[in-house]
Amino acid sequence: MPEAESSGVLESVKQKKYSSGSLGGGDITRPKVVTVKHPESNKPKPTAKKNKPIQADLDVSKEFLRCRDEGLKRLDLSKSNITYLPPTVRDLTHLSELYLYGNKLVYLPLEIGCLTNLQTLALSENSLTSLPDSLLSLKSLKVLDLRHNKLNDIPDVVYKITSLTTLFLRFNRIRYVDDEIRFLTSLTMLSLRENKIKELPAGIGQLVNLVTFDVSHNHLEHLPEEIGQCTNLSTLDLQHNELLDIPDSIGELQQLTRLGLRYNRLAFIPSTLSNCRHMDEFNVEGNAISQLPEGLLSSLSELTSITLSRNNFSAYPSGGPSQFTNVDSINLEHNQIDKIPYGIFSRAKHLTKLNMKENQLTSLPLDVGTWTNMVELNLGTNQLGKLPDDIQSLQALEVLVLSNNLLRRIPPSIGNLRKLRVLDLEENRLEQLPNEIGYLRDLQRLIVQSNQLTCLPRAIGHLSNLVFLSVGENNLAYLPEEIGTLENLESLYVNDNPSLHNLPFELALCSNLQIMSIENCPLSQIPAEIVAGGPSLVIQYLKMQGPYRAIVVATATVRAMKNRKLAPARAALVLTPAAVNRVKQILNGQTNCIGLRIGVKQRGCNGLSYTLNYVENKDKMDEEVIQDGVRVFIDKKAQLTLLGTEMDYVESKLSSEFVFNNPNIKGTCGCGESFNI
Repeated sequence: MPEAESSGVLESVKQKKYSSGSLGGGDITRPKVVTVKHPESNKPKPTAKKNKPIQADLDVSKEFLRCRDEGLKRLDLSKSNITYLPPTVRDLTHLSELYLYGNKLVYLPLEIGCLTNLQTLALSENSLTSLPDSLLSLKSLKVLDLRHNKLNDIPDVVYKITSLTTLFLRFNRIRYVDDEIRFLTSLTMLSLRENKIKELPAGIGQLVNLVTFDVSHNHLEHLPEEIGQCTNLSTLDLQHNELLDIPDSIGELQQLTRLGLRYNRLAFIPSTLSNCRHMDEFNVEGNAISQLPEGLLSSLSELTSITLSRNNFSAYPSGGPSQFTNVDSINLEHNQIDKIPYGIFSRAKHLTKLNMKENQLTSLPLDVGTWTNMVELNLGTNQLGKLPDDIQSLQALEVLVLSNNLLRRIPPSIGNLRKLRVLDLEENRLEQLPNEIGYLRDLQRLIVQSNQLTCLPRAIGHLSNLVFLSVGENNLAYLPEEIGTLENLESLYVNDNPSLHNLPFELALCSNLQIMSIENCPLSQIPAEIVAGGPSLVIQYLKMQGPYRAIVVATATVRAMKNRKLAPARAALVLTPAAVNRVKQILNGQTNCIGLRIGVKQRGCNGLSYTLNYVENKDKMDEEVIQDGVRVFIDKKAQLTLLGTEMDYVESKLSSEFVFNNPNIKGTCGCGESFNI
């Protein structure tokens, strides 16, 4: 939806802040304002764009002349909108580096071959489809960068520039690599990433000095056996191809530290890979592997990260505890593993992350309490029916995911996991949470959605750092009043609790609350018209109830809000007659628009700024205000920040603008661009 501001028809938004006063009231201080002006224009918009010839952002001939006269060895003309190079490029014989990134070149002049001292030629992000044969004269050229062009083949002349050490051909349209690649024996870096290559020639084996070879994101089904002759390879990236196998000669690459095999069609890994003992990462995610060669991971003793996710493993790789000695991260997500062997991590003193999500685990091993260095443990989407009491021994744990299991009980010992920041218990069979959960003072996210909870423990009020709380789709009859102490809470989901008939007044004290979901809760003890008005009106209602009313009134803005009664149903925002008239004028003639939407976004040095947009269709989560024939929609992220706000329209000699008198603002920035609540 185009923003009305950008169309030039909506005036600027001015934000005023007033003194919050004290319990006994106070004098009104001078309001601070936030003003953004967008003057209207009477100039007609052009009906069609005129096609203008592309012009370079600089005079290339003059740059060449300056380079020649000053004897420069490095010339950078990147992102200068250059469409061609003049023949005078031949005069730059002293150049050693020429950078032409991000221009609009479709060809190079023959005269480029005169730059016989050139060592680096950078031509990425142009539209080249070929190269001149004169490049053969560049006997000193070491780096040739042709990334992001339109080459359908590797130009023949490239195979003859035998001085090259670095060749970038990423993101072209190359389908075929000629066997003449064997002549580029000085190459140490070759990138063919993101092309359409289906096979590599045997000549690739002649590149004996190659250290880094990236041929990922192509259509390779096989590798030539000769790849094993590239014995200096340190990084070989083959991910996102269609590889069906890996040749046994891979074992000859004993300098290999990184081997990318993710997302291919591999069913097995050759045992000869065990010779590549310097590898620090083993990642075969997204293949069809069901087992690894016996002892493979144990042989790769320098591994720190193992990723076997999204394969067909039904058990842990054979090799015993020694295969994880130096590993700090293991990912076995999305396999068919039904148990973690007892003692398998007895030597894994560095293991901090274990992901077993989406497997078939029915229980945890008896020695789970020995995983004392674990920081992140993901056991989601399994068939766990019990969480053992000695989970308390995982004192370093910060993230624990147990969603989508069969848990009926959480042991009280979970309260000993004092470093826990995230606890995900969604979609289990829990009927209650232990009071000891209140000891998790560092907890920021608690997710117990889709369980069978009838209440929350009062100790939840001790979770002073909680930012996100999801308790929807349960059988909650009430929320404890201690929820009002969660001063850092930003998101609260209590939706789909069929027995929840009321909300505690204390909920209104959660001053940082931005998102609240109450859908499909009866809330019969709150007036129906208030509930129908949405979460923001419910919060406003709670503010005006119970013993907290005096506090709320005393800290509200003094001007225009001190004695104001609760706004009418569905009216979290009130428009003055001037604002109503101006909105009608703006919408007049906008046949597809049904109203305006008010939102907030991160902006400026104080945090938030208002936005105004045309609305063609009401969003599901919008709160609608209908007043005197105009419709204003409040975005869900702005509903709490706009509670009780008056929208006015003010005209003066210098400006005409909408003004929001907002009682919720705590401060504005000095430049008048933003505010905070």
